[in-house]
Amino acid sequence: MEPAAASEENPVGQLLRDWRAVRGLSQLDLAMRAGFSSRHVSFIETGRTQPSRQALLVLAETLDVPLRERNRLLEAGGYAHVYRHTPLAAEEMRHVRGVLEFILDRHEPYGAVVLDRYSNLLMANTAATRLLGGLIDPSLLTVTPNVLRMVFHPLGLRPCIVNWDEVAGTLFARAERELGEFSGDNPGAELLRELRGYAGSARRNQSAAIRPADLLLPVHLRKDGLDVRLFSTIMTLGTPRDVTLQELRVETFFPADEESATRLTEWAPH
Repeated sequence: MEPAAASEENPVGQLLRDWRAVRGLSQLDLAMRAGFSSRHVSFIETGRTQPSRQALLVLAETLDVPLRERNRLLEAGGYAHVYRHTPLAAEEMRHVRGVLEFILDRHEPYGAVVLDRYSNLLMANTAATRLLGGLIDPSLLTVTPNVLRMVFHPLGLRPCIVNWDEVAGTLFARAERELGEFSGDNPGAELLRELRGYAGSARRNQSAAIRPADLLLPVHLRKDGLDVRLFSTIMTLGTPRDVTLQELRVETFFPADEESATRLTEWAPH
């Protein structure tokens, strides 16, 4: 389930009700966790009372609403945004970029990338750049390449992934879960529509439940003389107060066996 578009009559109440439904909470559950009365929560949702800015922030925190959507909730309530959305390339993000570059560099000779919430490739180490460049069609290496498109597109990684059903099912379920979470997100909706056109059987194989592959995804790649088994992990930044930082993902790839480790090390430039 995903939050629906807010009603024009009571947009803040609709958004709050949608997020409560997404989290599987009753009005009483939310009220007890947030320190409000269930009557007050009901009045906010039905538009019978105007919530304060602080009340909306408390409710959003209780519902673990992403920062992007907290700003939207505040806006619907008539308040200014609280959380900044600073581009990663901005000068004030210099130290963050330095930390990310350190992580990527230390992961050599294995691949590591930094992605935004749409899986656009923002940063990559030399190993990841070399691996992707050797496996996919150059037409997919645009100014801002998209990793999900690289995986599912027929000219991308799809022909090289031996365990395609496992990888595609996991990634498609993750994309549906993450990109389908927000209403009014046009870039996310457009990307999902594109992926659905490529996914095929992956849409039937997806599961809503969290599986081990969501934490450690095995990937078997084979093309020409390269045959390696990897597993990938995704790391996020802890307790960020900026929308961009909250949505960043650092994906790292590790060899799944000694033979793959040897091949990747030998393949790396010296």
